[in-house]
Amino acid sequence: MKGAWDGERDPLAALRRGDPRPFEEFVRLEAATFIGFFERLGADGAEAEDLTQEVFLRLYRFADEYEPRDAFGAYALRIARNAWIDAGRRRASRPQVAHEEPVEELDVVDELAPGPRDLEVLEESERARAALARLPESHRWVFELAVLRGRPYPEIAELLGIPLGTVKSRVFHAVRKLRELLAPGEADGGGGAT
Repeated sequence: MKGAWDGERDPLAALRRGDPRPFEEFVRLEAATFIGFFERLGADGAEAEDLTQEVFLRLYRFADEYEPRDAFGAYALRIARNAWIDAGRRRASRPQVAHEEPVEELDVVDELAPGPRDLEVLEESERARAALARLPESHRWVFELAVLRGRPYPEIAELLGIPLGTVKSRVFHAVRKLRELLAPGEADGGGGAT
């Protein structure tokens, strides 16, 4: 997260005291953090934004029940994790309907089109996102928290309710699998000669 949200800056503790400013600042500064978090877990842009809103609403709604025992950042990530799990349950309970989206073709050339280097960076970013999406969800969680968020392993173990050794093992296996998926020759998904 972009800021230290503990102590006097704890957004929910401030709400309980009647001061909404830290919560408003938290929402403004951390919205992109949560959107990126959900996108790395496999949500598309619209779903990531919806889930981010859901996290902020849950935090706000339960501010009166909040007890600042843990670090606020860990608490907020736990709420985000629960929102993701709930969304997965909702997706699983919906009937699957196959349909095609209409495709619009544009004959306009954008003068601000990205240059070759921008496209390379975008392509690598998309490859990394696709590789991360191919990890089992349990491995994506620990990778997101440990590597992308820089959370310490004991905090991750507590947050996810798993043993510390399991956290270490999942990070190790996630990194190994990502290296395999991102190795040269894996861009086509098959790893063979072109």
